[in-house]
Amino acid sequence: MNASPKAQSPQGASRKLEKGRNIIAVASGKGGVGKTWFSVTLTHAFAQHGHRALLFDADLGLANVDILLGLMPQRDLGGVISGRLSLEQAKIHYADGNFDVLAGRSGSGSLAALPPNRLATLGTDLVHMADRYDRVTMDLGAGIDRTVRGLSSRAGKIIVVTTTEPTSLTDAYAFIKVTMQANPSADVRVVINSCATHAEGRRTYETLRKACDSFLKYAPPLLGVIRRDPKVLESIRNQIPLLTRFPNCNAADDVGGVLDNLLEGR
Repeated sequence: MNASPKAQSPQGASRKLEKGRNIIAVASGKGGVGKTWFSVTLTHAFAQHGHRALLFDADLGLANVDILLGLMPQRDLGGVISGRLSLEQAKIHYADGNFDVLAGRSGSGSLAALPPNRLATLGTDLVHMADRYDRVTMDLGAGIDRTVRGLSSRAGKIIVVTTTEPTSLTDAYAFIKVTMQANPSADVRVVINSCATHAEGRRTYETLRKACDSFLKYAPPLLGVIRRDPKVLESIRNQIPLLTRFPNCNAADDVGGVLDNLLEGR
């Protein structure tokens, strides 16, 4: 029996995926590395530089962007998944940071297990919505499950956030491996978070780079190192963005360096 067009190989289907060149997916492989905090802060930095910015909480099922921002959204991604809202209708404006937010829905296992066709529709809708922004930051869930892989494939750039912890590095490597196997042309960058010094961050990156180079024949470039800073935890506890509460602290300066590298194409 001849296969219908919908039954074509996954490789053939992946080539037809629409991507957003201005979408940056932030991944980690492992939870607890500061991925969501970084996504929030990077989006805020884009907005402060005059960019029309959108933060999409794509951590389906364990969303917490709204918590970091002190928001209690009446509309979120749950309404989109159920068909009650479009992405445009679900977004809210975070006035203090001057950027838009698409909030997720915490504790909803149904969102984390979206059927493939619904996940594909969500990704396509996001790409079309991204046309109305200069920059879109997509905070992915931890790990390398199907939803994470599917949404990351829609991004023009993927930033993998990791720390000096061996388990964090191992999981970051696993994410890079799976991503490059699925899409060898993917633009993957690395950010080392919560380091004592920039030198420690660069040493940590070298460990990851050597593993990738040896086993994957690919070395994702270092986008930046963010130093460990008590001001980060204080801003999170107060549900106020770091760039608002402590704009001149070390971590804020380091996120600024990441932003410069992105804007300058380094």
